[in-house]
Amino acid sequence: MADHHRAVLVVDALKMAAGRGRLRPGCIAHSDRGSEYTSSQFRFEIGELGLRQSCGRTGSCFDNAAAESFWALLKEEIGTRIWPDRATARAEVFDFIETFYNRRRLRKHKVFGYLTPAETRHRHQHDLAA
Repeated sequence: MADHHRAVLVVDALKMAAGRGRLRPGCIAHSDRGSEYTSSQFRFEIGELGLRQSCGRTGSCFDNAAAESFWALLKEEIGTRIWPDRATARAEVFDFIETFYNRRRLRKHKVFGYLTPAETRHRHQHDLAA
């Protein structure tokens, strides 16, 4: 979370995800066509990590439906209020993602097996190891 939308912000987020072991070579990094995602810095990092880049079509919300669903849920759960400072906002967003969204929120569809995102990841990693 920063006070700007420059390419370094998304590059740092991508590096953080890769560092936590959440991105494997060949994964698809999907984004919209914002300038930070089409920058040479971002494209370079995608290549360095061995990822494949995918950009949504201009004007199509369906290409990014999963991300849009997440943002809608985030806004619904923690609101769009103004926090006293960036650190408080960062802590509340982190808590929502790591404690609620990844560990307790069920993905309510039979395709996902009615599992949380963390359970889905664990199952996928277990299947890869087998």
